[in-house]
Amino acid sequence: MQRWSGRVALVTGASAGIGAGLVKALVKHGMKVVGCARNVDNIQKLADELKDEPGTVKAVRCDVSKEEDVLAMFKMIRADPDLGGVDVCINNAGLAHDDTLLTGRTTQWREMVDVNVLGVCMCSREAFQSMQERKVDDGHIIVLNSMSGHRVIPRSGTHFYSATKFAVTGIVEGLRQELRELKSGIRVTSISPGLVETEFSYRMMKDDEKAKAIYSTIPCLQVDDITSTVIFALQSPKHMEVNDVLIRPTAQSS
Repeated sequence: MQRWSGRVALVTGASAGIGAGLVKALVKHGMKVVGCARNVDNIQKLADELKDEPGTVKAVRCDVSKEEDVLAMFKMIRADPDLGGVDVCINNAGLAHDDTLLTGRTTQWREMVDVNVLGVCMCSREAFQSMQERKVDDGHIIVLNSMSGHRVIPRSGTHFYSATKFAVTGIVEGLRQELRELKSGIRVTSISPGLVETEFSYRMMKDDEKAKAIYSTIPCLQVDDITSTVIFALQSPKHMEVNDVLIRPTAQSS
């Protein structure tokens, strides 16, 4: 990770869970981290906690489902003399609603598409353009995908969410192919965890007891498991692309 010290990483959805864990891990490796989310107060608290680490944290309010927010954030990064642009883009922001295909609400479906699919596309596009305009040829785009982007489980409330993650799986491969066509050294990695113990299911279920029941079914993955995988991908040698990593608890059967 030494080669990333002093360079700029953008982490979306950085206010809690995996995103907050990634901010901590990257700052400890000396990176300048831009953490963005709709709740910027949590990221600022994180920045204050990490002020003695080798790297730095800049908290930015950004709703990745809104193009104007995404464009404004990248403009701010470009204009900041201490940042200048993005070298690593970690698309972590994502959400799920417990809405089925047969009875779900269109507003909830649309929010999942806007955040999970369009947010990834917009941030990846802007990060690539930031790298290209600065002639950065060793940048890295990382997408926090899901095991739900590779299989559909028999639980109706997750089916639309799974569809958005299948889209992400296709997007990551499309990004990889387009970068290879350009003969670019920028790499792309998709990381697809199984069940990770975070606030994710609480937000999805909007029922603490149901969420607890989900996390009690099997020993879950932890945030550190995911951050370690991201670090592994980032520190891989230049001739190697860690393209698609599936991580599941050993007790998870599907």
